[in-house]
Amino acid sequence: MTRIALTGAAGNVGRELVAAVEDGDFDDHEVDAFTHSEHEDIESELLEVTDPDDVHEKLAGYDVVFHLAGASEPDTEWDLALETNVEGTKHVLDAAVEHDVDRVVFASSNHAVGTYNAADDDPEHMTLDHAEPVCGDAPPSPDSFYGVSKVACEGLTSFYANRHDLEIVNLRIGWYMTPDDLRDVVAEAEPERERFARATWLSPHDCRDVFLKSATADLPYSPVTVNAISQNSERYFTLTETMRTLGYEPLDDAAETLAE
Repeated sequence: MTRIALTGAAGNVGRELVAAVEDGDFDDHEVDAFTHSEHEDIESELLEVTDPDDVHEKLAGYDVVFHLAGASEPDTEWDLALETNVEGTKHVLDAAVEHDVDRVVFASSNHAVGTYNAADDDPEHMTLDHAEPVCGDAPPSPDSFYGVSKVACEGLTSFYANRHDLEIVNLRIGWYMTPDDLRDVVAEAEPERERFARATWLSPHDCRDVFLKSATADLPYSPVTVNAISQNSERYFTLTETMRTLGYEPLDDAAETLAE
């Protein structure tokens, strides 16, 4: 049985993965949740990713790490992004090497490549003109200090993959929302933000699938860097690489969901 450590379990994506475990989606795996603080609705162990000793102690004995912990808002200031995202990710990678962890699945972000097809300086505004396709391993083009921190983390994961033969999957995650949240955002959004939501949506089902496949797929190379969005008909982030390398099987489309 594969042992998986889930950092950042109290975030939106982390909570979806906790729910997936509770629903039996990870029945062939033992998943332990880690959070920065205590939460009444999540059974977890505390983990401070900015403390290398704590990370080293807590991540011993795992086969795979889903690393989601860190600042997650596009408007995150640089000092916080550096400490929690960049330095925290280095601590996780160091622990993975020291404990012979097989694979780290890193929660990168669409904001690492966020200036492609951007309408303006708002990281959640998409052009209303023709949108160019953005492949899974497109060169970084961050839209914020948060995006810069994710680019730096992808640099770290690449270094550890090449230097230490660590298996790495970088998921450039889109905008995770429940269907109801998607409808609420679109109902109140200006056109540029609505198009961004329709293009980058990651549904709960597809979120579960891409993480499960990231833990179990036989990787053809490392690091693997791919997009993690749903099969939205209005997407510009390509999914060919995600499907081919991970066996990802997305089911949901923002346009179809909004039409229901």
